[in-house]
Amino acid sequence: MSITRVAIIGLGLLGGSIGLAVRERAPGIVTTGFDANPDVRTKATERGLVGTVCESAAEAVREADLVILCVPVGAMKAAAADIAATLPPHAIVSDVGSSKQSVADDLAAALPGATVIPAHPVAGTEQSGPEAGFATLFVNRWCILTPPSGADQGAVDALAEFWRKLGAKIEIMDPQHHDLVLAVTSHIPHLIAYTIVGTASDLEEVTRGEVIKYSAGGFRDFTRIAASDPTMWRDVFLHNKAAVLEMLGRFTEDLTALQRAIRSGDGDTLHELFSRTRAIRRGIIQEGQDDERPDFGREH
Repeated sequence: MSITRVAIIGLGLLGGSIGLAVRERAPGIVTTGFDANPDVRTKATERGLVGTVCESAAEAVREADLVILCVPVGAMKAAAADIAATLPPHAIVSDVGSSKQSVADDLAAALPGATVIPAHPVAGTEQSGPEAGFATLFVNRWCILTPPSGADQGAVDALAEFWRKLGAKIEIMDPQHHDLVLAVTSHIPHLIAYTIVGTASDLEEVTRGEVIKYSAGGFRDFTRIAASDPTMWRDVFLHNKAAVLEMLGRFTEDLTALQRAIRSGDGDTLHELFSRTRAIRRGIIQEGQDDERPDFGREH
């Protein structure tokens, strides 16, 4: 099938970036969009995030070949219910959520009989809102598709090709495996960042001003992650609970072993761990998933 009309529900960082990327990289595709917040709709119109900003989700999807739900995972079922009555029978329904099994279940329940192919573009920043989007967000980033068993292959191929047009690389994955992988690569790191920044702010012996003034690179980068959208991440942890708790248990065990090594003066164990993790960093750079320039390529 051919995707010529795309409806984007939710016009924040990801939804706005999809709209801008389509305008820049696939100008033949017509875009419509909707956001529940009227101020966001106004700003989306001003920035031209989509071709037409509609006053309802039902209106936005009426002629769509592809509908992308760019809302927090906890809002997926309600967003799907809003479009059920006007969703064209041929349309593909997808999303951008960081948790996939719960999204698949919610969309299947809200849209029985619809072609639902969940997806997760592994891209983003700590910014949110319609001002945060930019057209190159997905370039050279992975977009993981998690089609349900028996999904129409033509629809899967069409969705994959859409994301390739936006610059993304495609991976097909089982939703439960996706949730486990992302728990360790994304969700637990965010949980650690939220925790360490919260711990620093709670220390009575160290003032808030000192935490801000003397933040070294490591803590500063934790604060970047911890500045991510609180609603989105609240929903991620609640909807990927099983995988997060499993990986958190593994992390806790490893942290205890590290604590034991420090207490006992076991330098060999520490050096071996730090050597392994350094190799992981090199692998990420070789895959093109980060920048090896000093200070993570930041401009000053």
